[in-house]
Amino acid sequence: MASNYKMSVRKRIHLILGYIKKYWYLVALIITMALISVISSLFVPVLIGESIDKITTKFVDFEFIINNSIKIIVLVIITYVSQWSLGIINNILTANVVRDIRKDAFKTIIKLPLSYIDTHPFGEVVSKVITDVDTFSDGLLMGFTELFTGVVTIVGTVIFMLTINWLIAVIVVVLTPLSIFVARFIASRIHKYYEEQSRARAKQTGFIDEMIQNIKTVQAFSHEDENSEEFKKLNEKLTEASFNAVFYSSTVNPSTRFVNAIIYAVCAFVGAIIILIEPMSMKLTVGKLTTLLSYSKEYMKPFNEISSVITELHNAFVCASKVLEIIEEDVEHVNRLAENIDEVSGDVEFSHVYFSYNSDKKLIEDLNLHVKKGMRVAIVGPTGSGKTTLINLLMRFYNPTGGNIYIDGTDIENITRESLREKYGMVLQDTWLKSGTIFENIKMGKPDATLEEVIEASKLTYAHYFIEKLKDGYNTIINEQADNLSAGEKQLLCITRVMLLMPPILILDEATSNIDTRTELKIQKSFQLLMKDKTSFIVAHRLSTVKDADIILVLKDGKIIEKGNHNELIHNKGFYYELYNSQFYE
Repeated sequence: MASNYKMSVRKRIHLILGYIKKYWYLVALIITMALISVISSLFVPVLIGESIDKITTKFVDFEFIINNSIKIIVLVIITYVSQWSLGIINNILTANVVRDIRKDAFKTIIKLPLSYIDTHPFGEVVSKVITDVDTFSDGLLMGFTELFTGVVTIVGTVIFMLTINWLIAVIVVVLTPLSIFVARFIASRIHKYYEEQSRARAKQTGFIDEMIQNIKTVQAFSHEDENSEEFKKLNEKLTEASFNAVFYSSTVNPSTRFVNAIIYAVCAFVGAIIILIEPMSMKLTVGKLTTLLSYSKEYMKPFNEISSVITELHNAFVCASKVLEIIEEDVEHVNRLAENIDEVSGDVEFSHVYFSYNSDKKLIEDLNLHVKKGMRVAIVGPTGSGKTTLINLLMRFYNPTGGNIYIDGTDIENITRESLREKYGMVLQDTWLKSGTIFENIKMGKPDATLEEVIEASKLTYAHYFIEKLKDGYNTIINEQADNLSAGEKQLLCITRVMLLMPPILILDEATSNIDTRTELKIQKSFQLLMKDKTSFIVAHRLSTVKDADIILVLKDGKIIEKGNHNELIHNKGFYYELYNSQFYE
């Protein structure tokens, strides 16, 4: 289910505002601090202008100037404190919003259907949740500060300028859109470069993640040079995209500053003419002109800052759309009428089941199978025959495109995934152990298990004997890659994890593939105990391990072409007979 869904700007903004709305009280504090900061700073030019007018008179009023200086110092302190508070509150708001987005993204990821995970590189998904969210948070932090202070500054300076001289106020307001136009013109061409940069970054992250996970294979096949060349190409694409984004974004600020400098010069020139002509309707002093020029700069400053931030906001919104698209991705379909199941005997039926990963390529067609409670079912066949697919359908990692699967006569579509999967014990060829102690890993499926229960299960799987030889025994820490254990030891722990649960249905997918023959023979005894009175599905390539199965299903091209026990299938001398003998004579 690779999604081509492109989120609209309106939808993007709506989702972001939804996260921000929860912290309305922080937004209210930001607005309050912005108001205090801007208003206190706007009174400073007025006091400076009045002081200049007192200096330009015949008699200098030092007392007035000193009083104004004290007022200016107080206003500057108020401005500083409010801006400092604004920054802290904005940081808190941003941190909370980013935390919520990451939390929702992760919550969605772990509920996404396997089809999404199979069609999206791990590194790309990680890049969206980590790197893109960080970039978004930087843009959000800057954008919020500039938005609130900028709007209040623009409104405040216009009001102050109109009270001093309406003509210069009109000149500033009329000419300033030139600066906005220049910024908008450049910014409209930047967006595509940030999208290219984000895509290139995601591909590079995915490639690095893939290489690190498979470094042994890369080195074993001496593929370092080829991978370095591939990385070089990806790196060059990212460098080119980053250069274009940075180059064009860097032209915004100088361009708008140039336009603003022209506006400032026009205001100064017009103000000087008014002072020289001295029309009574526009009486203007040097001090008031100084104030007006300060306000013109203050009025234009938000446009400068917003124009420089606008490129960051473009990048932030591009990154936001990527992680928000994950959050909006369709998770596994939930049947609202589905119910939990408490007890399962283990009767399994596939009724006219159809399935394909790709609509253009058929895989399983009209599969019918009835497995009674306690039966041991071996599933064999060549690569690509549908063995693992059968298990994926049974576990509801994928849903059939047609037909039904029943557990004890109940359609699994009507059973909640959580309660269904609790009834399975699954051991895969690819082992997975989390960071933590051996004890924590074994009791993963049964969190309330005691140490005694864990040890008992470990003895049954013969894992206890290598665990007790470790320095810290069951408290031995397994690192992130679990490379402080051998492949066989890791698989023993996974088997022990299932042994502890004793579930009614077992799924063993090449469960002993990484274990030496001698240990495997011992574990087979444990499996005999584990599988007693339980329905078991055993996927195996080594056909010698499935000889004792009650029934062997031979799959080819998604169809069951042979069915029977080992002796029957050997006697028939069909496809199974060929498979079985090929492993001895190849």
